[in-house]
Amino acid sequence: MSRNPEVLWAQRSDKVYLTVALPDAKDISVKCEPQGLFSFSALGAQGERFEFSLELYGKIMPEYRKNVGLRNIIFSIQKEEKSWWTRLLKSEEKPAPYIKVDWNKWCDEDEEVKSETASDDESAFVNEDSESSDDDGLLYLPDLEKARSK
Repeated sequence: MSRNPEVLWAQRSDKVYLTVALPDAKDISVKCEPQGLFSFSALGAQGERFEFSLELYGKIMPEYRKNVGLRNIIFSIQKEEKSWWTRLLKSEEKPAPYIKVDWNKWCDEDEEVKSETASDDESAFVNEDSESSDDDGLLYLPDLEKARSK
């Protein structure tokens, strides 16, 4: 029987971020379909299977970027149309308890213009066919470091 890993999400007008909290994940398999279906499966540290499928609110580009770390896997998924989604999933029902908002990456619509000058460091992501050895699976944001030192 498979389990669901914790999934954190945030968005910008042009993309959705999904962070899958799964330490030492192996055999990661992802399917990203244009109509908005995102499927994930992997093996955990003890060999147990984790998987989930999400029917996202809008259409997406089938290409995605990922950053695989020791504690989590971060996906950056391009939206087909630049717009703010009212929710992550197409369904209006309450999302499953393992899906939560990623307040560390969250950006409100009116804040996006300000944050574009201090944009995400996309070099922390790799294409879907390669893997990263980021020690903690977190994004390094050099602009944040500059802001803290002021």
